[in-house]
Amino acid sequence: MTLIAIKDASLTRTEQLFAGLSFSIAKGDRLGLVAANGRGKSSLLRILAGEDDATTGTVTRLRGLVVAVAPQDPPERLQSLSFYDAVRDALAPEVAETESWRVDVLLDDLAVEESTRGRAVHGLSGGWQRTMLLARAAVIEPDLLLLDEPTNHLDIGRIGVLKTFLAALPRDCAVVTASHDRAFLDDVTNRTLFLRPQESADFALPYSRAVQALEERDAARERRFENDMRKVKALRQQAAKLKNIGINSGSDLLVVKTKQLSERADKLEERARPAHLERSAGTIRLTNSGSHAKALVTISDTAITTPDGRLLFRIGPSWIENGDRVVLLGANGTGKTRLVERLRAALTGSDPDMRGATSLKLGYSDQALSQLDAFATPWEAVKRLSNLPDHLTRSQLASAGVGIDAQTAPLTRLSGGQRARLAMLLLRLAQPNFYLLDEPTNHLDIEGQDMLESELIEHGAACLLVSHDRAFVQAVATRIWVITGKRLAEVDDPAPVFEKLMSN
Repeated sequence: MTLIAIKDASLTRTEQLFAGLSFSIAKGDRLGLVAANGRGKSSLLRILAGEDDATTGTVTRLRGLVVAVAPQDPPERLQSLSFYDAVRDALAPEVAETESWRVDVLLDDLAVEESTRGRAVHGLSGGWQRTMLLARAAVIEPDLLLLDEPTNHLDIGRIGVLKTFLAALPRDCAVVTASHDRAFLDDVTNRTLFLRPQESADFALPYSRAVQALEERDAARERRFENDMRKVKALRQQAAKLKNIGINSGSDLLVVKTKQLSERADKLEERARPAHLERSAGTIRLTNSGSHAKALVTISDTAITTPDGRLLFRIGPSWIENGDRVVLLGANGTGKTRLVERLRAALTGSDPDMRGATSLKLGYSDQALSQLDAFATPWEAVKRLSNLPDHLTRSQLASAGVGIDAQTAPLTRLSGGQRARLAMLLLRLAQPNFYLLDEPTNHLDIEGQDMLESELIEHGAACLLVSHDRAFVQAVATRIWVITGKRLAEVDDPAPVFEKLMSN
């Protein structure tokens, strides 16, 4: 049964985000929504939820349809409420009075600890805020559940909880997931809608297989377009030849034939459509300034502890060499961030147990992109970190997806994707030879993730990465460090580690 149908919809803001969009959602559908940053995913979710209107087209909903959306960020009015009360707030007052037990059952299913339930929303981590927003949407038991980037800020364990939770939803409940997490989309969807300015593509396949189908379709369309254009060229050449013969001979028949050939060429050229070319949301480029030292980072046998001295884990003699791309994995709270913080402090100061080569030049980015907080505008950030003249500063920012109007505007106005691309630009301008990156794919769309993967691999960049993005880790890692049993161990294959972390 169809729950909602979109027909010939378009949406225009400052530019056209999509047009001619037609698709439907049936009971039990698990639809993945894929597009680059700023291309209309969140807007389409709001249209599906009835919170916004398309510029043109129709939206038809099943009578009595209950739709719930889990947005990316909590509204301001929830900030002072506790986690529990923010979820309970989603229920109608009369339901909340008699059926608040539904909140308790739901939070148990989502493995939310009692201590977390009483904390104020404004004091929660980004991951717990995402969990709260999911719970608010799910507690009203919708027919259609809309999720906007649900895995952002979640560690692998929480992603596993979310995957299990979605699998346990009633079979009739449809779910639309807008996400840049490729592995998660493969896990939880059976359809994929690629949202495009024209001719969006809908495949009854999970993400990875849908990408292959889309690439094959685009390639076939490009071949057809090139063939059509060759025919157009041949028709025009034939028409021009007949025109000259007709003029010289005075033949009316050849003049008519020439006109017919020209009209056929015009119609064929009008119908011909090139394959879709995705307009980039901004390029990501890194660099590797190089080092003659074989070991860029050397770590002695030492303990990683909490600020109050509690042992998190021990790390034996370890090193990171030129070209090593080391990914650090572990459950939430095991000490990944503490190791990153200590290593950063050691490489910018002194630590008897952690040393960097004298030629090491550090490039650092954390998951909150807090390194950007030191700058008022993107323009200031680039000018302070480089000697680029004004015209090159404008060009570099534009290539990173920061338009002219946004370059001198407050940094707070940038989207998450723009902030992530700006952070990568600043890293490149610093010309490091060792990258310390904490969740670098947060806020990056799939195009951006692909670019970052390529840059790290092609430039042979040495780095230590913390990431919960399974597809990204599988693509870039040359070494895997795992925190387990209060020890740091090195393993060859991250897949069993992911499986264990997601099942815990």
